[in-house]
Amino acid sequence: MKMTETRTLPELFSLLVNDLSDLVRKESSLVRAEVSEKLGQTLRAGAWLAAGAALLLGAFLVLLQALVLALGKVMDPLWASILVGVAVGVAGYLLIHAALKSIQPAALVPDRSARQIKKDIRVGRGDVGYMKEQVQ
Repeated sequence: MKMTETRTLPELFSLLVNDLSDLVRKESSLVRAEVSEKLGQTLRAGAWLAAGAALLLGAFLVLLQALVLALGKVMDPLWASILVGVAVGVAGYLLIHAALKSIQPAALVPDRSARQIKKDIRVGRGDVGYMKEQVQ
């Protein structure tokens, strides 16, 4: 038994609007999920930043004490203090710089969602070359 279903133009338009609203809803859900993931990455970077700062302080205090005492036997204690302070400061700077680099605004862009939206637009336009590319 062969059923041929004919739909009116208003029905087809209604289906199109429903499909488009469903697509927008799903894409916005994808964007929210990706932004949430990026926010999690930012929070982890913040934790690394805090850990780096705590280690920097601890390293400063311990190394200052130990190295100044050791270098004080070889050179003037003032120069030993300056040398130790500069070395620990450089290490702390490197930790903080690495953490700040991972929380740049560009790292928070939902790039996977943007690529998916571009694909959806191409498919919606009927980009035959793009659709053939996806099948292969």
